[in-house]
Amino acid sequence: MFVDSHCHINFPDLVADLSSVLGAMSANKVTHALCVSVNLESFPEILNLAERFPNIFASVGVHPDDRSGAEPDESTLIELARHPKVVAIGETGLDYYRVEGDTDWQRQRFGTHIRAARQAGKPLIVHTREAAADTLRIMRDEAAAEVGGVMHCFTETAEVAQEAMEMNFMISFSGIVTFKNAKALKEVARHVPLDRLLIETDSPYLAPIPFRGKTNQPAYVRFVAEEIARLKGISIEAVAEATTRNFFRLFSSAGAL
Repeated sequence: MFVDSHCHINFPDLVADLSSVLGAMSANKVTHALCVSVNLESFPEILNLAERFPNIFASVGVHPDDRSGAEPDESTLIELARHPKVVAIGETGLDYYRVEGDTDWQRQRFGTHIRAARQAGKPLIVHTREAAADTLRIMRDEAAAEVGGVMHCFTETAEVAQEAMEMNFMISFSGIVTFKNAKALKEVARHVPLDRLLIETDSPYLAPIPFRGKTNQPAYVRFVAEEIARLKGISIEAVAEATTRNFFRLFSSAGAL
């Protein structure tokens, strides 16, 4: 069985045909999915999905490049994370790709999420794009290793992966690892230990080969697993078993439900 460790099935492209999305998950042996928050305004939608479906979990957080809504504070994140179906804080982190000018607000927000995660006792979902050095520095400064988490949709170097793993973080690969031009990332995937690895879709974005350019969905996480298996020279069953075990080990509150 497979677990999609990061998706956005509350987004319009997927929630409009949710029964088909869930049916496709079942048909492809994707047993669970984590629906990840990008702002506080849409969090109730995510929580509603998690409450309706036993195999859907939720996170709470504000994406590093989202300034459209309320700014999170520690107390709000901690309170929302008390819900038993909320298994993580995030996604959070730094994204210097889309944001120009002053980015100090991103760094402050990232610190807020880390402190909230430590107080809530929930792991972090970290997004980093063109900001790896600052991301790792803040993780160290704010003692993110106390709760650990996952570097989601990983596209950085093996050195960045190693530093993150030393801080109790797992490395999650998305459909990008299936792309023909992702040669460097494929090498990183070969070297990340199986017991530190997760798979995800980040759907509706980043559909893997053979669906590249189309709307992604959690069912397609199996194609990420197939590529990981090919790169490591192991069976897809071994990847499925390890990544599922890793998911429930990291998001330990999910295993209690």
